[in-house]
Amino acid sequence: MKQSAGLLLFRRHKGELEVFLVHPGGPFWTRKDLGAWTIPKGEQHEGEDPLETAKREFAEETGFSVEGHFMALGSVRQAGGKVVTAWALEADVDPSAIKSNTFRLEWPPRTGTFQEFPEVDRADWFSLHDAHLKLLAAQRDLLNRLVAVSAIS
Repeated sequence: MKQSAGLLLFRRHKGELEVFLVHPGGPFWTRKDLGAWTIPKGEQHEGEDPLETAKREFAEETGFSVEGHFMALGSVRQAGGKVVTAWALEADVDPSAIKSNTFRLEWPPRTGTFQEFPEVDRADWFSLHDAHLKLLAAQRDLLNRLVAVSAIS
């Protein structure tokens, strides 16, 4: 079973919680919006600390290094069986300044032509209501958990 770890950044904007989400890059996701966004996350290497994975993947997918008080949100299981462990962090970043790493993919399929695509093609801040619509269904419970931990932080 694949294990991933990620960060759910949040900020308080005009008295409301907002969350930072990313949109996956590559041709499969180009025209998908609702239910396609995700928290910045990635695969955990053998023996790697999950929080260190989350921070590394956040940096690889956004170009930002973040530090602070990380609040555990637990794990969720995605449709394909991947388990994602997440932490919340109150921080502010500029979504227009993301710099994502890339991956190689044969595109179009079966042509022998390979192209580079960004892992993340865009990012943005969303209200909790909008984030619930944008986020992958399996990750939506992280929003409820964020509300619970941010109220006591």
